[in-house]
Amino acid sequence: MSGRPTRDPAVALARLDARVTGCRRCPRLVAWREQVAGERRAAYRDQTYWGRAVPGFGPADARVLVVGLAPAAHGANRTGRMFTGDRSGDVLFAALHRAGFASQAASVSADDGMQLDDLRITAPVHCAPPDNRPLPSERDHCRPYLVEELRVLGPRLQVIVTLGAFGWTTTATTLQSLGWQVPRPRPVFGHGAVTELRSPTGSPVHLVGSYHVSQQNTFTGRLTPAMLDEVFTQVRALLR
Repeated sequence: MSGRPTRDPAVALARLDARVTGCRRCPRLVAWREQVAGERRAAYRDQTYWGRAVPGFGPADARVLVVGLAPAAHGANRTGRMFTGDRSGDVLFAALHRAGFASQAASVSADDGMQLDDLRITAPVHCAPPDNRPLPSERDHCRPYLVEELRVLGPRLQVIVTLGAFGWTTTATTLQSLGWQVPRPRPVFGHGAVTELRSPTGSPVHLVGSYHVSQQNTFTGRLTPAMLDEVFTQVRALLR
């Protein structure tokens, strides 16, 4: 890790985000994200793509952390902000707005004024992967960033929402490596699943599962707006 240690969470996250943005650890992901940024989708032909690793988004004092999978090739890889500029993000931000966590119901660009309140969004993998499928080695290369983010946010965190089984498993494994108490046997992912973890200081933190807001889930009805609203209503109820 670079830079001097700091007790200011905002400064620590800003430093972390800068390291994420400059990361080139995974040759396959670097090549893909830059190829997509160079070729561009026809609808965005006149736009300059971000084409780099995408940092987390949200305040350093958030009590809620949402963990996704990875940036979308023509969404966050284009706009430079998690879940911004694609249909998955449209579904997520609309739900966050209804729950009072987001200032707007839609997020189309990194400069559109969107603000998150008491909630931060991140991902186990910070680069857009081909076919939305990162390799285990790529997840492992990115893990130190999630470790650091959880260390910074940990003292205030009360709820972690994982979008999909990948985020659920990676988050639980990472927290366990940080000394958190994770139930055994390991809790099984499911939409609406809730399990209580314990931070190293003994504070309870709830891990909540939700189906991912991918088009594959939202277009087929596997995940509906009402189902997502139920998840974030539950999150509100769990906050102390």
